[in-house]
Amino acid sequence: QVQLAESGGGSVQAGGSLRLSCAAYGYTSLHNCMGWFRQAPGKEREGVAVIYTGGGSTYYADSVKGRFTISHDNAKNAMYLQMHALKPEDTAMYYCAVPSSGQCTHCSGGSCYLATPGEYTYWGQGTQVTVSS
Repeated sequence: QVQLAESGGGSVQAGGSLRLSCAAYGYTSLHNCMGWFRQAPGKEREGVAVIYTGGGSTYYADSVKGRFTISHDNAKNAMYLQMHALKPEDTAMYYCAVPSSGQCTHCSGGSCYLATPGEYTYWGQGTQVTVSS
């Protein structure tokens, strides 16, 4: 059983930065990977970034590449999302999640895409990020 708790959300102006944290209780190396998702009002939940905590491999949604950085601290058993150059379209509830399968991406032919929300088992309660123009 994994319990997740996000923190660090808030309100910022466009161009600003925020750092989200996710405390992962019960997470072990057997779980293999963790991810950040977001959901804006009236929209479907979407993957933002994932990290394989053993090797450190990271993957990002195209919309956040170059602006967001995902990381994991093994000693603290915590995951982070550093967000820079925030845009109003980044406004959403942000969630951290862990799959039971140990798989956060699907790769084929040299391309990888983020696993869908339905493939994740454990979810936090979310932290709100609001970016004003």
